[in-house]
Amino acid sequence: MFAVVATGGKQYSVQEGDTIKVEKLEANSGDKVNLEVLMISDENGTLVGDKLKKATCEAQVIGQGKADKVVVFKYKAKKNERKKQGHRQPYTELKILSIKG
Repeated sequence: MFAVVATGGKQYSVQEGDTIKVEKLEANSGDKVNLEVLMISDENGTLVGDKLKKATCEAQVIGQGKADKVVVFKYKAKKNERKKQGHRQPYTELKILSIKG
């Protein structure tokens, strides 16, 4: 069985036992969170839309972290304007505990 869940404006295809990195959530390590389920598929078929009212996806927070640095370099040709910036996106690592449809 797998499900498509949404969090942080993105969608993730997950199965029980998977570990995913999502946009940062305000939760401590060890907390359990429920994710919004958009679709469930198993050997019996696929459930989408109104049939998912009772569907749940429970995940446990493994930890918080920051992604690798991304360097942003802007310049204007022939103007001697240069700007170098770095960015590290924070994330939350989740382990999928259960998917119930």
